Order: sequence, then C-alpha cells, then structure tokens
Amino acid sequence: MTLKSKVKRSHPVPKTITLKEVVSSLQKLSLKNKFKTTLLGIGPMSEVVLQASLELARDYDFPVIFIASRNQVDTNELGGGYVQGWNQTSFSKSIDRIAKEVGFRGLIFKCRDHGGPWQRDEELQAKLKEKEAMEKGKLSFIADLEAGFHLLHIDPTKDPHFEKGAPLKITLRRTLQLIEWTEKERKRRGLPPVSYEVGTEDIVGGLTAVSSFQQFIAELNKRLDYKGLPLPAFIVGQTGTKVMMKRNVGTFNSQRAAKLAEVALKYGIGFKEHNTDYLPKDILKEHPELGITAANVAPEFGVAETEACLKLAKKEEKINTPAISKSNFIPLIQRAVLKEERWRKWLLKEESHLTKEEIIKNKKRLEEITQISGHYVFHHPQIRRAREKLYENLKQNKIVRSPEEEVKSAVKKKIKKYIRAFNLEGSTTQILQSLTYSQ
Repeated sequence: MTLKSKVKRSHPVPKTITLKEVVSSLQKLSLKNKFKTTLLGIGPMSEVVLQASLELARDYDFPVIFIASRNQVDTNELGGGYVQGWNQTSFSKSIDRIAKEVGFRGLIFKCRDHGGPWQRDEELQAKLKEKEAMEKGKLSFIADLEAGFHLLHIDPTKDPHFEKGAPLKITLRRTLQLIEWTEKERKRRGLPPVSYEVGTEDIVGGLTAVSSFQQFIAELNKRLDYKGLPLPAFIVGQTGTKVMMKRNVGTFNSQRAAKLAEVALKYGIGFKEHNTDYLPKDILKEHPELGITAANVAPEFGVAETEACLKLAKKEEKINTPAISKSNFIPLIQRAVLKEERWRKWLLKEESHLTKEEIIKNKKRLEEITQISGHYVFHHPQIRRAREKLYENLKQNKIVRSPEEEVKSAVKKKIKKYIRAFNLEGSTTQILQSLTYSQ
C-alpha cells in the first residue's frame, strides 16, 4: 500500500470530540463494512517523536493519540518525567506548540497510559502501602485533568504485595473507585468530559483469559452504570505481545485477539493492544480485520531516534579536521545510559544477570543497550549539549545538511509502517463524516 501525501479533509474538526465518540463511530463503520482501521497510540518519547507524528498526521489525515506513562510524564510533586523533564502541563503545551508550528489542525488526543497506584518505578520498588499508592495515583490523575488530558488509563493491576499482581476482584474494586473519584473531582473543577481506558496487557494482571476478560467487563459496566458513571472507551487485553530488547518476543495470537475484540464490542468498548512494537507487517495488517480498535507503540520510536543519532555520531568520528572539537556523543550517552539502568527491564531473561562491568566489556552488547535506552537520557543537559555540538559539527563540515531532519525522517519511517498496516490514511475524515451523519 502506497501512502498518498497531503490528504485534503472536507469536514471541519469539532472543538470537542471524545475518544469514546471516536471509538463508537469506528465500530459502526466497521460493522457496516464501510471502513476498518486500527488507531495508533504513540509513545511521546521526545519532541522529535511529537514533530514526526504531527507532521505525518497532517499529511495523511489520521488522529494523533499520544500515550504518556507516569514514568515519562508526571507532576513535579511526584518527580516529573524522564521525557524532556515534562510534567503534564509542559507536555500538553509542547504538543499544542508543535501542532501550531507544523500546521496540524486535526484530531489530537493527550492520554495517560498506565495511570494509577504503583505505576512509577520508584513507587513499586518502595512497596508503598495501598493508601499511599492510591493517593499518589490520584494526585497524578488530577494533574492530568487540569492539563487537559482526553483519556485516562485506570490501571491498578500492579501491586508489590501480591506475587502475581492484584487479583481480579481487587483490580475491579480499585478501578471503580478511581473512576468514581476522578469523575467527582473533574465535575467539581468544572472540567470537560474525559474518556477512560481499563485493563492491562501485563500477564500478571488477571485479565489474560477470555473468561476473566468478559467477567471483568460485564461486572465493571454493571457497576459503572448503576452509579451513573461513564463506560470506558477502551479495554486492554493480552494478545500475546511482549517487547524485550529490540524485538517482540511474544507470540501473537490472532484467535484470542479476535475473541477479545468481539467481547469488547459486545459491550460497546474498543479493544486495545499494548506492546505492539516490532510486530511483523503481515500481523500488523491483520489488526483492523481482527477488530483491534487501537494499538500502542512506544519504545520502537525512541530506539529509531537513538539509532539515527548514533549513526550521525559515527559520521562525526570520521571528521579529520584538526581544529574541530568533537561532541563525544557516543561515550557520553553510553555512560548516561549505564548509570540510569533503565535498560534492565528490556533484557532477555537469560541476560538479566548481566552487570554494568560485563556490558562495558562487550562492545556489541553495550551498543544494543545504548540503542534501546538512549531516549531515557535525551533530556540530560550533558547529552543535550553533546547532541547540539554533534549537529553543529556535521553542518559546518558539510557532512549532513540537516541532522535534525535526518533523525526525524528515521522516526517517520517507523510510524509510516503503522499508518500503512492499520489503514490510518484518511481515517479522520471517515470519523468526522460518521459523526456528522449520526447526529
């Protein structure tokens, strides 16, 4: 499938349209066999990823859905985020600014991914008690609401006090409590409606079997309806995906995916897949037909940016001009990455024992660790300065005309893979037409 750039949209974009409405319109279109697509949730790994996403959405007419975890973006009171040092407000303003700069006037949705208790690494490691963990999760949700987020993923499945995560009964109770509390606070502050996402892809989350998945949806919908609370836009389920290092080591189960999507549709909820990174193109192309309403991709885009920067740094190393002051980008980012140790979560099981010293001695492994974790340290002042110096050297020595564009193009190439596979081109127009005709 070849993408056709510069799609012209005939329908104006409404100022207020919720993701719940988007999901409903797509489900109606799919049932009538008029249009099938899978929405793309984009992990906002850097400003470059924001720029690449918004430019592509401008050119190919699809909704931009940014999904930020609490580790990536959070209130300063809880430690902020590792992406650009963003809190919810600065993240939201960055999106608005870049959208204006690139001339994007389509649908943008700012979303919380994996919100709730114990969803920051340090909270989980500290094994906070339930009350404190819930309070921190609520504090984060308030900041989300006040920053204008459009969707909140209510995910209370992590719990250090249970070996295999929170049991289904407890997950249900906490999910209901958090939605009820959030709605009360939203209305008290006079803020606009938000959409909700529930469930998790984690195999410890108690929602892997189709039976427990259906039980969770049925009971949650029943209780939400009884309390007059909004039903979720999305529910997350496990399709067999799992990302480690630079590949998807899971086994995608198309039959399970179709069944979970069917169950979600029965209750008027969109089925969402997480950990979609690195899946083969033939599997990605199945997603719209399987009824997968949306799929999240994050680390793959951060890795693409890091790899592009490292490729440029290797070009800089070959510059022989005596007077030039090199950026030392590669050794600097390698040291920063090793120190942060966020790479440990991506190691394959058989490599989980590796120490920093062992990685340093293995050049190939050090390069891979840097590629998968470079985006975690982009915001470090020393790395920012080194990157600026790298770009400056490449331009002055006429090695690369625009390093910025080269890096952004590398990210765009990855995003385009999903635009094609998910049939996203022109989807905003399809959604708006559907909403117009249904009114």
